Amino acid sequence: MIAFLRGQVLDKQPGRLIVDVQGVGYELHVPLSTFYDVGEAGAAVSLRVHTHVREDALLLYGFLTLLEQQVFERLIAVSGIGPKLAIAVLSGIEPSELIGAVQRGDIARITRVPGVGKKTAERIVLELRDRLDSLSPVALDVPGAPAGEGRMRDDLLSALQNLGYHRPLAEKAVDAVLTDRQDPPTLEQALRAALREMTR
Repeated sequence: MIAFLRGQVLDKQPGRLIVDVQGVGYELHVPLSTFYDVGEAGAAVSLRVHTHVREDALLLYGFLTLLEQQVFERLIAVSGIGPKLAIAVLSGIEPSELIGAVQRGDIARITRVPGVGKKTAERIVLELRDRLDSLSPVALDVPGAPAGEGRMRDDLLSALQNLGYHRPLAEKAVDAVLTDRQDPPTLEQALRAALREMTR
């Protein structure tokens, strides 16, 4: 099971990347949000990966953020939605906006996504309303944040929760760390600072 890849972009087309990892090229299907945010050929890239196994194929789906991956994995758990349609949904609506639409029961917004009809939108709302509560729609977009800070916040919260800290405390520590810094920290620096905040 492949869960993460770090390498260089070898080729990119809308919805598809080839990532060179030490001489091995991995083909990944990606939402347009990930496609636009990765660099051009030769750029370094790190992707979260969902491995989908079928009788006739092994397919990889790549995501720049944890939130994208989590929403994708919840979408494919909805009856009638496979990975291809889930990628199309994420290409037509930001994960944070989709979470809000599901929580509001906004069928009209979801049906504006190409390939999603009314019945599919209704299933998404019905089956995901309770499954998206644990996801934070602010993990991607922090108003006024520098580019990349939303992703940094997302990764830090995930790391702290995996270490056993409760989300409200983790959010307070992460926000303090990212607000106080003048220069964007690396993930490792930010995690260390957040852990110091937690133990104050």
